[in-house]
Amino acid sequence: MERRTFLRGAVIGSSAAAFGGTLMHGAAYAAPAQPGAGPYGALGAADANGIMLPTGFSSRVIARSGQNVGPTTYKWHSAPDGGACFADGSGWIYVSNSEINPSGGASAVKFNSSGTITGAYRILSGTRQNCAGGKTPWNTWLSCEEVSLGYVYETDPYGVNTAVQRPAMGRFKHEAAAADPVRQVIYLTEDETSGCFYRFIPTTWGDLSSGTLQAMVAGTATSGSFTWQNVPDPDGSPTTTRTQVSGSKKFNGGEGCHYANDTVWFTTKGDNRVWQLNLANSTYELAYDDSLVPGGGAPLTGVDNVTGSSFGDLYVAEDGGNLEICVITPDDVVAPFLRVTGQSSSEITGPAFSPAGNRLYFSSQRGTSGSSTGGITYEVTGPFRV
Repeated sequence: MERRTFLRGAVIGSSAAAFGGTLMHGAAYAAPAQPGAGPYGALGAADANGIMLPTGFSSRVIARSGQNVGPTTYKWHSAPDGGACFADGSGWIYVSNSEINPSGGASAVKFNSSGTITGAYRILSGTRQNCAGGKTPWNTWLSCEEVSLGYVYETDPYGVNTAVQRPAMGRFKHEAAAADPVRQVIYLTEDETSGCFYRFIPTTWGDLSSGTLQAMVAGTATSGSFTWQNVPDPDGSPTTTRTQVSGSKKFNGGEGCHYANDTVWFTTKGDNRVWQLNLANSTYELAYDDSLVPGGGAPLTGVDNVTGSSFGDLYVAEDGGNLEICVITPDDVVAPFLRVTGQSSSEITGPAFSPAGNRLYFSSQRGTSGSSTGGITYEVTGPFRV
């Protein structure tokens, strides 16, 4: 992760030319990622599951909407969306949201140390259009409602504790969440064409029942410095949260969000961008923008969910485009990692690595049928950089 910080972060007092960027506000901004050779080589022919992968990687189907998960009697939910992995003894758990309205919620699949499915169960019910979310350092899953005046629900991936609504985190069209244990805050994206980027500061770290919601304040440029300002009325009624803070920076359709090593990345689908906030010096910049790829032919469009590997690579899923998960490397190269074929009416959702970093989970939300009842959840194994 140090390598990513050096290459991607804003560096005080260094020559901007060394990073291909421009000097602004005393910080050198790295140039947005450009197409190049990926770390795993070219994609091969589609496998039996219709997935194109680099040499050495393979895929398997973990679950299908409406069908029993592995040897269990639990039927997988419709429209699988955002997800995350959690350690579970020598095994692990993958959780996944259901983006349907009503009765969205979230489910979990349990694996033993060899990757065999040993259980599946519901961890959240009776909610609306649960899109993305985020993992907390205390091993809960924040499931976010992508509806007007939506809530964040804190859920238990292990299926023991009842899910809890967290209204203090604001009521708006939630998308994703990312926890920052250094500053003890949760970052939140908003899926509106003029949405804000938020952070929630819990009164007590580890307890999301109370705290302060803030919006990012910055200029209209694609790089610069930023501050935070309190949202006066987090319940969003009668005035929406995104219109309460003067000078709040607007983002066109906030989607995925990922934190690592003093940096938070998030995506905006309306303009196919990946934004990078350098938290150590309160500056922001573009990590990727498809309109800045010379000559067109950007490999990554329809940017959506995002996750990161322990090596420092970002994996960004497409909603549209070529139905790919693309990798953005620490040296600012973007390239396809995988492509799903024969599912042009779907979108890729929920990328997440197993605790060991050698398995990547994701879903095709509508599968081959193009319907929310046709979702498919996959696992990819292979020589990931860790």
